Amino acid sequence: MEWEGLDGSRGSIACEHVVNCGGMWGRELAGRSGVTLPLHAAEHFYVVSEPIPGLERLPVLRVPDECAYYKEDAGKIMIGAFEPKAKPWGMAGIPESFEFDELPFDMEHMEPVLEKAIERVPLLAEAGFRTLFNGPESFTPDDRYYLGEAPELKGYWIAAGYNSIGIVSSGGAGMALAQWMEDGEPPFDLWEVDIRRAQPFQRNRRYLRERVSETLGLLYADHFPYRQVATARGVRKSPVHDRLAAKGAVFGEVAGWERANWFAKPGQEPAYRYSWHRPNWWENQREEHMAVRERVGLFDMTSFGKIRVEGRDACAVLQRLCGADVDVAVGRIVYTQMLNRRGGIEADVTVTRLSETAFLVVTAGTNLQRDLAWLRRHVGDAFAVVTDASAGEAVFVVMGPESRDLLRAVTPDDLSNEGFPFGTAREIELGLGLARAHRVTYVGELGWELYVPTDQAQHVFDTLVEAGGDRLKLCGLHALDSCRMEKAFRHFGHDITDEDHVLEAGLGFAVKADKGEFLGRDAVLRKHNEGLSRRLVQFRLRDPEPILVHNEGIVRNGEIVGILTSGAYGHALGGAVGLGYVPCAGESAAEVLGSSYEIEIAGTRVPAEASLRPMYDPKAERVRA
Repeated sequence: MEWEGLDGSRGSIACEHVVNCGGMWGRELAGRSGVTLPLHAAEHFYVVSEPIPGLERLPVLRVPDECAYYKEDAGKIMIGAFEPKAKPWGMAGIPESFEFDELPFDMEHMEPVLEKAIERVPLLAEAGFRTLFNGPESFTPDDRYYLGEAPELKGYWIAAGYNSIGIVSSGGAGMALAQWMEDGEPPFDLWEVDIRRAQPFQRNRRYLRERVSETLGLLYADHFPYRQVATARGVRKSPVHDRLAAKGAVFGEVAGWERANWFAKPGQEPAYRYSWHRPNWWENQREEHMAVRERVGLFDMTSFGKIRVEGRDACAVLQRLCGADVDVAVGRIVYTQMLNRRGGIEADVTVTRLSETAFLVVTAGTNLQRDLAWLRRHVGDAFAVVTDASAGEAVFVVMGPESRDLLRAVTPDDLSNEGFPFGTAREIELGLGLARAHRVTYVGELGWELYVPTDQAQHVFDTLVEAGGDRLKLCGLHALDSCRMEKAFRHFGHDITDEDHVLEAGLGFAVKADKGEFLGRDAVLRKHNEGLSRRLVQFRLRDPEPILVHNEGIVRNGEIVGILTSGAYGHALGGAVGLGYVPCAGESAAEVLGSSYEIEIAGTRVPAEASLRPMYDPKAERVRA
């Protein structure tokens, strides 16, 4: 790597690994090597009182409602602030000579926090303050730090953006990164802090300046379910974004994408009102969910990550990485996982064969950079090219028992089971344009994903909406999630991660161990022979009132044995549904299901039924209707 000293001297150091732990200088340092490291400095405040006689050994007090924490500091009280609207700093760059320095203290900015502090600790009004400190610290767009190998440059590692939790995280982060560098894979699931979640556009300085004004305060804000950020929005939009907004769409942001999460009714406020109980969009989601189950729903899933793998060796590369057999006929769609050497799941995708030498890998938008990096890392010397094609196509998902009827009104092509079987893709005429229709599902109903050239997206959307009339319901991502929960479909990052074995996740049907060598095959065979140590189980609460989100405790025969990896309300099943792993070493499936289960919600244990098969349409008859 190249370096430049403060005195202008230059040089280079040859090394196998470089770790960028440059703190608030990290983004600029990474940029010199073409690496994306989105973080931005913000002014960060704390105050220290004068000495207070008799003050010692007080516990640390954290008060989210007042955006502050209190701690005893050698006989004085220290108050740190995480104000709701922070002050970004260093927009013109941070001097290399700036270290352990201070910024001017902004009393007007801190006054609301200090007023609350004096109300809570009245003696502060008499003791006064000895230190008024303001120093910059870097924050990331999502309040999680960065760890791991940069996807753009092999051997370039990141440990930066610690958002005021660097001291508490340092030991574990250092251990994890060292092990990762040694083994070439993380020692356990680190996806929440993995640098591969960062999107290239996020290195934009205006975006970062706006976002960190909010994320500093979000560290101390209540972490409500489904909470949405308010700043730096609208970066990535579907071609039909404005049409969705006109229909009442309430958007959430994921990887920069504006996605319709639910649709407000006429006269209803199109906004979130956060709650620990049933949210203000409960009835909206229920209607969207049941429209998919009973009629037909339309989702805009343009945010899908779309990766083309092409070339003479494209099939060989994917065969080496995928657990399933992807050497199939042109037009076939294969659901598969890419595994690590432990049998853990690195990617959860569909692979569609477009031609003898071209494949389309579809993944979640949040996983795009991760999956691109994984594919490119393993291409090696093969004659194959991996390309991000996400922006080239919009995706409209038409699902429900009446989806075939709707599509027959806008295309002359054969959509019958014989002419268009489940698990196939082909081009169809749609309105005045063309689309590539994929007959797959993530909601457990008859339906198609329609991949439409971006320039034709508005026409196709309008055509579908006009033909659907009153029977068609526009649906959001919350309804998609609750439908997939009823079908026990796994979600990467929640139910399946790189430390979850593919067989224990219940995905053995997507692995073909006899196809030949592939990454993770030995671990699959070993687990098959040794037996499972845990199983992913679906639960449904017997009481129809409570809701589930995730991380609720799983209680088996009176003892907590795990937590739910995900949860949602199953409107068609009549109760909240969750997924979670249950220990089962040496036990049969019957023994696992023969136990008594409860789910612990905020200290209350609610009886639940358990199943290893999807509770909704366990034989998958509806998707092949």
